[in-house]
Amino acid sequence: MTITDIKFRKILDKGRLKGIVSVTFDDIFAVHDIKVIEGENRLFVAMPSRRDETGIFRDIVHPINASARKNIEAMILSAYKEELSRQSEKSDPS
Repeated sequence: MTITDIKFRKILDKGRLKGIVSVTFDDIFAVHDIKVIEGENRLFVAMPSRRDETGIFRDIVHPINASARKNIEAMILSAYKEELSRQSEKSDPS
């Protein structure tokens, strides 16, 4: 499965939540509300989740293995950095 599109729904500059992303796989399957979060040591990606009846948040969708998670996270974080650069260039007319 290949990521064929990454769209940023929101980019935020305050707080730990830095962005909300939609990712399309193989041009046929989309996952919305993936979050880019600033952790204590690095940025990371959090999959969409829902609170269950006990109050615990559980991922609705998620990669099955660490390798897939690492690849998806790397692509999203790379796209996030590119989006920040693009926005910076737009706001700096020089």
